[in-house]
Order: sequence, then structure tokens, then C-alpha cells
Amino acid sequence: MIKDLLSFQNTKCECGHQNPVGTVLCEACGMPLSKEDQESEELLEMRYDGMARRSQRSRPNFIDRIWNFFSSVKIAVYMIILTLLGSMLGTIFPQESTFLNIDPAKYYPATYGTAGTIYYKLGLSHTYESWWFVLLLVMIGASLIICSLDRVLPLYKALSKRKIRKHMQFMTRQQVVYQTELEDDDGEEWINRIVVPLKKKGYRVHTDGSALLAEKQRFSRWGPYVIHIGLIIFLLAILARGLPGLNMDQHLSFPEGESVPIPGTSYYLENDKFTVEYYTEDDLPDEFKGKGKILPKLFETQAILYECTADCNDPSKEPLLVEVDRHPIKVNDPLNYKGLMAYQFDFDMTPILRSVTPSLVETKTDEVLGQFKLDIRNPERSYQVGEYNLKLVERYMDFGMNERGEPISISPTANAPAFLFVIKGPSLPEEGINYFYFPKQVDKQRFQQDIINQKLAGEYNMLELDVQGMSNVDFSMSTTYLNIRIDKVMPFIWISAAIIMLGLILGFYWQHRRIWIRIDERALTLAGHTNKNWFGIRREIEALLRTMNIEVDEKSLDNGGNRA
Repeated sequence: MIKDLLSFQNTKCECGHQNPVGTVLCEACGMPLSKEDQESEELLEMRYDGMARRSQRSRPNFIDRIWNFFSSVKIAVYMIILTLLGSMLGTIFPQESTFLNIDPAKYYPATYGTAGTIYYKLGLSHTYESWWFVLLLVMIGASLIICSLDRVLPLYKALSKRKIRKHMQFMTRQQVVYQTELEDDDGEEWINRIVVPLKKKGYRVHTDGSALLAEKQRFSRWGPYVIHIGLIIFLLAILARGLPGLNMDQHLSFPEGESVPIPGTSYYLENDKFTVEYYTEDDLPDEFKGKGKILPKLFETQAILYECTADCNDPSKEPLLVEVDRHPIKVNDPLNYKGLMAYQFDFDMTPILRSVTPSLVETKTDEVLGQFKLDIRNPERSYQVGEYNLKLVERYMDFGMNERGEPISISPTANAPAFLFVIKGPSLPEEGINYFYFPKQVDKQRFQQDIINQKLAGEYNMLELDVQGMSNVDFSMSTTYLNIRIDKVMPFIWISAAIIMLGLILGFYWQHRRIWIRIDERALTLAGHTNKNWFGIRREIEALLRTMNIEVDEKSLDNGGNRA
């Protein structure tokens, strides 16, 4: 066993060159190193000119095993297939990132039944942001990097360590071989004469006495690795989209006349005016005529974009906004400012309550104790009304009750807003009384408000909030929904696409061709190799030999052909 191990580690060639363990062909002369290869007559494996690769170590350690796993093309194919299958699963039902004011936990079961429930429970509703999908992308990226390093380093060594006179076995076991006897005894003179036609065909020629190496278009060998670089940049750009501030794709609502902050940025966008134009009955497409359909022909948002310059994160102060852009947003005509894009997505003509100015009324005498303005979306924390102080404790934009009878907000939309205040003042307990106020009251909500407050205040139920007329109510008559997008990594995706295209061009349109010639006394041996288009290199060698007054045909250049 020790003898076998020592023989395996002995990679010194008969030419005197010491090769790394795992080398198949001598780095210097190209001679096969193993006894089996030396006795074989099969064509040589020229993918990396027989250079050793790290993934071929005989006694790998822990790091080598990880390297071997990721350097395996088979493993890379499996990971790509798993990623494709995961991507397919993500397209069965809509992803929850496309929803607007919809609870996915309720949407999938209600829309797709049991299949939707399973789909949501398995986390497939956010496939492309899930940990396992991101992990697959990271593993594919690691595989690309390690596969490239495992192969590009031996390839670089093979192409840079060029010994001109190659071993006879290296020559005779190439795909293209020609051997003959020369009439002229001067091998060096013959080599010098063939240099000229080789250079005319674009070859870079190196000579060593009666030996010659000619090659051209070596750069084409780097094509696959240029593609790998492009793919790695692409994957990094895709993964970078998950980092804060680099990517945003959200659907936000903008009530008319309001400035709404854009999350994760210093920008505010105001829906200054929204207009919609509908098709008349005569203008409707034929498939919709006579069906009572009302179709929008054009809807447009007069948008103003502001940048916050001070007090941006202080809720107790009004932010200082500076206008930076304004644009009429239409379908396929977005607002575009420094990479922030706002697309017209949808609209709602239902009036939305913006603010109310309720009066604090003493219930027994109907005496109005004072008024205050309550902003539905951005209420203040405390209000002073006459001698009474109203402290806002909780806000519910869409009031409801959970299974335990506790108040909750069903959605972020102000469908049924409710506010819980603690009122302190004369004739009230020192700790004050709790009071629920429903600004958007219908009869049911008014009754609900009275019942709740009676239970909360008990004997101190002597005050109520009431709006004295519609002049104290402010509505937004429409709401526009915009798709806000920020994609700072898109330039890198385009760069990666350009690099991939460059690699494809390098690999497809050029071929790395090499020709070796050695003359021993009068015996001429010519060998040729290319990474593709063997027909082309045979025709090229045939034309070269014809210039040297040697008539050959393409078949005689195949290994096993003319050896006269």
C-alpha cells in the first residue's frame, strides 16, 4: 500500500519536470504520466491539457470536500433544477407581494380553497423572498465561483506553460495528426519556411530549433468563464435587491390632496388632483356595448414629489418638504426622479374621511365645551378642549373585535376608524375616563359607541364627542394607487447581461487553434488541436502543407491517417 501511494505521488516526468499531484499530462512536454495512459493508444484528454485540479485530490480534507461538492457540474445542475422547480411553484398562485390592502392569510383560503391554504402554509406565497430560495441562489453562486476557479487556474497554467517541443506520445495521440518523411535534411530551415504562411493565417508562432508551436485566438478559451463572471454579477445583483434601500416595489394609496411618505426614503408624494375619463356608450369597444359596463378611458394623477430636508423622523414636528419634481402620471407614463418611479396602478372614487372637527358636548345640558381638529391618518397625541384634556391612547383604522372580544384594526384602510381617548378634567376621576370615538358614524356605529362608552365611563358618562354639521367634515373625493419602484441594482443587471453576451460571442465565434510540429532527422510529425470546428482546422492545415509542397487530404489528417 505504501509502495502504491509513493508511486502515485511520484509525478516527476522523464523530461525532469516535477508536476503537481493529480497531473495527467506533463506540464512541460505533455507526456502521459501514468503507466496506463502511456500504454494506451486512445486520444488524450485535452480539456485542461492534463493539468491537476484541486477537486481531484486523492486525500481531500474537510475544506476540500466542500470544494469538491461545489465544483461538481452535476451538483450545479441539480441546484439549477431545484431552483427552476421552486420558481415554477411560485407561479401557481399570485405572490402576496402583488397584493394591495389584502390579508394573504384570508385571501388564499377564500380564493383557492384547500390548495390556497396549503400554498400559504408552505410559504409559497412569498417564494422569491423565502430563505430556501435565497439559499439556492447563494449555493448556485458559490458553485459558479468554485467551478470557475477549479478549472480556470489549471487552464491558465496550461496556456501559459508552453514548451515548444512536445513528447511524441502527446503529438501522435491528438485528434489531428500527420506524419511523413521530408526530402530535405535541414529541419530548422523547413520550420523557418512554414512560419510565414502560419503568420499570414493569424497564428502566433514560437520555434525551438526543429520544433514549432503555433496558436491563435487563445482568448476564446476564456468565453465560458466570462459568462460565469456575468452570471455571478447577476446573482449578486438579484440578492442585493433584498438589502434595504436598493430595491422597492410597493403599491401605495394616495388620497387626493394629501402628501404621503414613501417608506424607506426621504420622499413624500402628493396627489394634487386625480381625474378619470370614462368611455361613452358610443366609444365602448364592441365586446362591451349593451352590457352596462363602465370602463375608464383615461385616469391621471397630478403628482408632486417632495424631499424631506428636516424633522423627517420626528412625529411631533411637521417635516420640512421641498418640491423636487411634478408630473402627470398616466398608465405607462410614470414619474421618474433619480431612480424613483411611480406608475399609475389603480384608483378608487369612494370618498375617504380625511379629518373631522368634533365638539366636546356635555350630555345633560348639550353644552358645547370646545372643538378640536382630528386628522384621521396623523392625529396628535393630545388635545386641549376648554378645561378638558383628551389624550389619544390607541387608533384603529378599521375597527373590529377579535375572538377574545378585544378591539383590533382589521385593515390599514380607514373604513371604520376609531380612536380611544383618556379624558381628564373637572368632575372626572383623577385618572380620567376612557372614551371611544367613531368619526365615521352610521347608526350601528353610533349605537356601538354609546354602549362601549357607557361601560367604560359608568357614572361619569357625562361627555361625548359629536360633529356639529358636515362643514366640520373633510373628505378626499378619490384615491389613486401608485406602484412605487426603486431599483438601484438594475444597472448591474444590464452590465452582467453585457458580460454574458461578450462571453457567448467569445466562445461561439472564435476557436482556440494550436499546431505543434517537430522534425526528428527527416521525420515530420504535425499535431493539431482546437476546442471546436475540427473541420476548419483540418482544412487550414491542409492548405498550410500545400504551401510547403506536401499534398494531403482532410481524411489523412485524422488520427490514424497517413503515417508514410
